[in-house]
Amino acid sequence: MTPDLKIKIGRTHFKNPVMVASGTFGYAEEFADLLDLKKLGAIVSKTITVKPRQGNIPPRTCETPAGLINSIGLENPGIDGFIENKLPVLKKFGPPIIVSIASEGDPGEFVILAKRLDKLSAVTALEINISCPNVKDAGKNLKTKLISQDPKATYAVVKAVRRVTGKTLITKLSPNVTDIVEIAQAAQDAGSDALALINTVQGMAIDIKTRQPKIAMVVGGLSGPAIRPIALRMVWEVYRKVGIPIIGMGGIADTESALEFFIAGASAISVGTQNFIDPGVSVKIVSGISKYLQKNKINSLKKLVGTLECKI
Repeated sequence: MTPDLKIKIGRTHFKNPVMVASGTFGYAEEFADLLDLKKLGAIVSKTITVKPRQGNIPPRTCETPAGLINSIGLENPGIDGFIENKLPVLKKFGPPIIVSIASEGDPGEFVILAKRLDKLSAVTALEINISCPNVKDAGKNLKTKLISQDPKATYAVVKAVRRVTGKTLITKLSPNVTDIVEIAQAAQDAGSDALALINTVQGMAIDIKTRQPKIAMVVGGLSGPAIRPIALRMVWEVYRKVGIPIIGMGGIADTESALEFFIAGASAISVGTQNFIDPGVSVKIVSGISKYLQKNKINSLKKLVGTLECKI
C-alpha cells in the first residue's frame, strides 16, 4: 500500500504536504544542487514587497540554544525584480510556487502585489505575510505594530486581497499575540483559504563581552526547535476553532516533529530553519511520512490530521 499524501488547499492540489518556508529557501536556485526539488510539495518564495528592500543593517542573525534569531528586514528585489529575474528560475523546478507578499507600512500594497501576481499562471498561491516581526519604522528602533496583532486589521487586509485575486490565499499569522484563535477566525471570515502558523517569536541575545545586542536591531525573530512547543500548541488551538486548512511551521526538524503537527491538526507543514542545517531535510520528511503511514496502516494522510487524543 502506498499512502495517499495529496492535499488540497483552496483551489490548489499538492502532491504532498511538505513545503519549504519563506525566507529560509531563497528562491530555490540556491538549493537546486543539494536536493531533488521536484519532490517538494511546494516552494514558498522569500517575501516580496512593492519596491526593492535592502533589509536591516548587520549583524542580522545569531544562533541561540536550539534556535536562530534573525532580523533580515524583508530584503528582496521588489515585485518587478521578482517577476523579471526570480520567477522564471522558480518555474523551472516543478513544484507549485507560493509567493509570499508583504507591505512596508501601507496595507494597500498587499492589493497592488496581489493584482500583479494574479495575472501570472506560474504563481499557484499567495501567502499574505501580515506577521513579519522584524521590519522597523525608518529612523526608529521600534517595531511597527503587526497587522496580525489586530483582528480587524487582519480581516480588512485579507478581505481586500480576496477581492482582487482568485488564487489560493494563505494568511501567515504571528505568535506574538494574546489570542491567536481570534486572529485566525478573522482571516477565515475574510476569505482566506488557509492559515500558516506560526511565524517567528520575538527574542533577543546579548554579547556579554561587549554588552551589546547580538542583532543590530536588538530584537529579532526566534525560529528553530526552541519554538516548536509554542507552534504546536497554537496549531492545536486554531484547529479546534476554524474550518480551513492549517500549514504548520515552527521548529520542524525531522519526520517525527512534522508528524506532531499533523496530529495536532495541520493539513500541511513547512520547513524553515532546518534547511540551513540539512538542505535535504524536506525530501527526507516526505519519505518519512509515507513510511509512518504504511507502518501504522493508514492509507491517507487526511486520516492522521487532528487525531490527537486528549483526556481533558
